[in-house]
Amino acid sequence: MPVADLVVFFLYLTSVVAIGAYFYTRNKTSAAFTLGNQAVPTWVVSLSFFATFVSSISYLALPGNAYQGNWSAFTFSLSIPIAAVIAVKVFVPLYRRVQSPSAYTYLEQRFGLWARMYASVMYLLTQLMRIGTILYLMALTVNTVFEWDLVTIILFTGGIVAIYATLGGIQAVVWTDAIQALVLIGGALICTVYLFTGMPEGPGQIFKIGIEQGKFSLGSFDWNIAEPTVWVILFYGIFVNLQNYGVDQNYVQRYMIARSEKEASRSAFWGGMLYIPVSMMFLFIGTCLYAYYQVEAGQLPADLAEMNKADQVFPYFIVHQLPQGVTGIIIASIFAAGMSTISTSFNSAATVILTDFVSRLSKNPVTEKQKMWVLYLSTFIVALVGMAIGIAMINVRSALDAWWKLASVFSGGMLGLFLLGVFSRQKNITGAILGTLAGLVVIMYLSLKDFFYGPEHHAIQIHTYLTIVIGTVAIFLVGFTIGLVWKKGSLIDQVKNIE
Repeated sequence: MPVADLVVFFLYLTSVVAIGAYFYTRNKTSAAFTLGNQAVPTWVVSLSFFATFVSSISYLALPGNAYQGNWSAFTFSLSIPIAAVIAVKVFVPLYRRVQSPSAYTYLEQRFGLWARMYASVMYLLTQLMRIGTILYLMALTVNTVFEWDLVTIILFTGGIVAIYATLGGIQAVVWTDAIQALVLIGGALICTVYLFTGMPEGPGQIFKIGIEQGKFSLGSFDWNIAEPTVWVILFYGIFVNLQNYGVDQNYVQRYMIARSEKEASRSAFWGGMLYIPVSMMFLFIGTCLYAYYQVEAGQLPADLAEMNKADQVFPYFIVHQLPQGVTGIIIASIFAAGMSTISTSFNSAATVILTDFVSRLSKNPVTEKQKMWVLYLSTFIVALVGMAIGIAMINVRSALDAWWKLASVFSGGMLGLFLLGVFSRQKNITGAILGTLAGLVVIMYLSLKDFFYGPEHHAIQIHTYLTIVIGTVAIFLVGFTIGLVWKKGSLIDQVKNIE
């Protein structure tokens, strides 16, 4: 790699760690580590929300998805406004009233300790899967540039993020999020302009090839729940984004670090809205790459010409086609996307472990010194497990598909439990328990049916993306129905009254 690119790349890594070290001196209490003393500017929180949406999943997997297929993933982005509006009207005011570092304190208030423990465990599992996927995608880029071993890269990257996330707490996370958001948008714009103006016959050639090959299509509009149609992805996106805004600690913690409820609402809305045009740009990059290598087919190695290597095409282009210096900026922007999300997950997971497990379950009061050690140790353990999962992700055909499927399974339908708490007036613990059990049964069946029985044994096929949708609906409907019956009296009492 040219010296200019190396200098840009390593200066970026050094500056990120320096930011963490700077906030270390202001990070002496657990409140500062988890909530930043609620003194973070609105624009920083907004960019932090955006950076939480974006990761190397977006930066690499979205172009890879568009290169391999079409713009079907953009339907997911189109679902964000629905969730953002609900967040502003419902979620932000609710959590600002609860005033807890953890998103899951509210569930305990509504349904008891079991609900808090269930949601916390499901959240931690989901974040571990997310961390592993992002580390793997970041490693693909560095592997293309430096030709280092993928395992070594995953361990190196995870270690760097763990250092600055541990040193600086949530303040370091959100400030680096804001900086990294600007870097990644700039890097994506550079790539877009370079590809758009670099076609032999001009920009129109991209649209000609893309239209002929159906690359700009959102996919099928058929009502086929067995395939990733527009409707399947739209419903998946609505439920996932409602889950993000409603029960994801990464988002809820940002509601709490804002200076006021109004600023939190503004940050949540505009942070989500910014993701829509940026995700479109990532998909456009994938379409441009497809058109570019259709024309310049000889420039793509034979092993990357296979569609199952689509996630690696963009990193290859960055290294071999962009000018010196620019490559370093783009690689830094890819790291920006991944590191911001990973650092957020590290900090939020540590916050959940301290608040929902150690502090909540401890028989004796936890001292401030003990809290800080729990936060540091939790960050370290989450980093290790996330790195192990990232290593296990190697050789996955499509990282985006893998992440979406894992998110559906490990989210555990906890959105249904949260919605039951918000929209059900009764403190219906029995309904919540039975609804959660029903949702888990549905989720486990949908996730494992093909493994045990094979797809040919089922008359109705359901795509994996719909697991979170059906699981959430099952929890809410079962819990809400039981709550209505409970309100009117038990079924036995009703039968006696009839007699």
